[in-house]
Amino acid sequence: MQDGTFTLPGYPEGTRPARGRVFDSDCPTRKLLDRIGDKWSVLILLVLGDEDTRFNDLKRQIGGISQKMLSQTLQSLKRDGLITRAVEPTTAVTVTYSITPLGRELLAALRFMIDWAEVRLPDVEKAQRLHDAALATD
Repeated sequence: MQDGTFTLPGYPEGTRPARGRVFDSDCPTRKLLDRIGDKWSVLILLVLGDEDTRFNDLKRQIGGISQKMLSQTLQSLKRDGLITRAVEPTTAVTVTYSITPLGRELLAALRFMIDWAEVRLPDVEKAQRLHDAALATD
């Protein structure tokens, strides 16, 4: 393999994709990081990673999300190519959301962070209690 190339899912034996400059204030990568770091996006991708789902089913499964936030997040995820929206012209129109291969690739990476968060939550909570106690004694 020549210098500057490596194997990456979706880019077998290809040249490294162009990278942004994430520390620059106008870097488009920051917008994508906002999306993939958003709790609603992560939760929606988790649900859709298991099965194609309708809007109301998503709303029921994701506690605390408003209809407006769900709608906005779904539109953004669709625009980013992470999910698709299929409309079936039935008597009452049926809309189903699905994860795309790009979204599934992202979800695989997110699962590592979610697993870490679930395993390490007690450690983080302990650190928070210690920090808060130290502040209270100051």
